[in-house]
Amino acid sequence: MGNPVADSKTPALVAFGLVGLGLMIALVQGLTHGSILGGLIAASGAIPACFGMWKGIQQETQGTLATSVVAVLISLGVGGLLILMRLVDWFR
Repeated sequence: MGNPVADSKTPALVAFGLVGLGLMIALVQGLTHGSILGGLIAASGAIPACFGMWKGIQQETQGTLATSVVAVLISLGVGGLLILMRLVDWFR
């Protein structure tokens, strides 16, 4: 086993930033109507968050791993919800 090093939560913070950007785009387009672009940007936050999960496993740090898991779940949840809301709005 390797020696644990300091936490690096930067990938999770990038993921949360992408979720925020996706929500801002959806807000401009009308938050109650959702947004395909905002959903895709928010869901793309799962990419750096998955890297953060891998990094947390490699560093053997629970903080980085837990923060990254939460970031993946929030990214995919918010992204999927924004896309679903836009699709429902189109077919109403």
